[in-house]
Amino acid sequence: MYRRYSYATLLSRLGENPARIQVVAGPRQVGKTTMVRQVMQTIKGEGGKVFYHSADLPAPGDSRWIESCWNAAGMGSSGGKAILILDEVQKVPGWSETVKCLWDGERDRSRSLSVVLLGSSPLLMQAGLTESLAGRFEIIRMGHWDFLEMKEAFGYTFEQYLVYGGYPGAADLVNDFPRFRSYILDSLIETSISRDILMMNRVEKPVLLRNLFMLACRYPCQIVSYTKMLGQLQDVGNTTTLAHYLNLLEGAGLVAGLQKYSGSAARQRASSPKLLPLNTALATVVSGMDENSLTTHPEVRGRIAETSLGGFLYRCVSQTPDLELGYWNAGDSELDFVLSGTEQLIGIECYSGAREHSRSGMNLFMKKYPKAKMLLVGKGGLPLETVLSMEPNQFLKALQEV
Repeated sequence: MYRRYSYATLLSRLGENPARIQVVAGPRQVGKTTMVRQVMQTIKGEGGKVFYHSADLPAPGDSRWIESCWNAAGMGSSGGKAILILDEVQKVPGWSETVKCLWDGERDRSRSLSVVLLGSSPLLMQAGLTESLAGRFEIIRMGHWDFLEMKEAFGYTFEQYLVYGGYPGAADLVNDFPRFRSYILDSLIETSISRDILMMNRVEKPVLLRNLFMLACRYPCQIVSYTKMLGQLQDVGNTTTLAHYLNLLEGAGLVAGLQKYSGSAARQRASSPKLLPLNTALATVVSGMDENSLTTHPEVRGRIAETSLGGFLYRCVSQTPDLELGYWNAGDSELDFVLSGTEQLIGIECYSGAREHSRSGMNLFMKKYPKAKMLLVGKGGLPLETVLSMEPNQFLKALQEV
């Protein structure tokens, strides 16, 4: 069981009384369905009844499909505990209202039915949950695989992880980079954009959204103003449209736009975003470079290392509601990442040793925020491989000792 935390959490919650709906959310190809199937096998081995249905079809059903699946599972629970699992449920129109009505009706019955919902579009899942299912659910968030998981499951080396990232479904292509690139571009990126974004959201300029994704992956971990983006994308648009498209790409688990830390929420929202691919594989396949160049070219190697750290920090923050991830700069000086919360402020600099490096950003940040903690990752500090080998909770705990 390589996604141990998610597996143990879901199994534990399903062992309790079904007081809330369990929601497993995350981008495509991170093991949500596989993890749930492992839980299913365990429950069946203990004599439990499990009913699994998926809406991941070219033409997903409507509310009647959910009702039919629900009623069948409910009848199965008459002789004991039963679990209903609905995969890709966000693709069913009006799914959240239907689930709400059925769940509320379930509370009036004596049967024991637990419900698990899976979805690969976090934005759509969150919208449905907050609009209709408030107070009725708990979320288990599953992000891209960390180095530790890929190492234990597939024997990845540190250098392989930097290039191939955390997609378990592509692990068997680790020695064939051209084939790996085609798989990621065709089966993962195109599917995520076409099915999880364009088919499920109103996007007036799909070409602009696609180009924005490509720009973010070609310039990973770089700060780009919205005005400059429009110029590079050769599109007449507005910054609000770009910001919205960046949110859609983040919701699909592809690219995030980190905001500049300033201590003011309004100023942070108005800042130029730092473009962060959420899996290094996205940046490496879009770069057009071969595997050897990706690890030997100093500037590229440094950006990939920073991207891998950024993705790891992003996953850490996603598990901790009171933390935010951003960056900081002043003039030409930049601090790669900033973790901020109600009681802590931590500046993090990534130095791969493969490109020229200045600590002016760290020095200026410490001068402006003297109470902040600082962490140097890489040459002269905590090795990047050591950081990426930690579990998120372990890393966050270690930060308290910095």
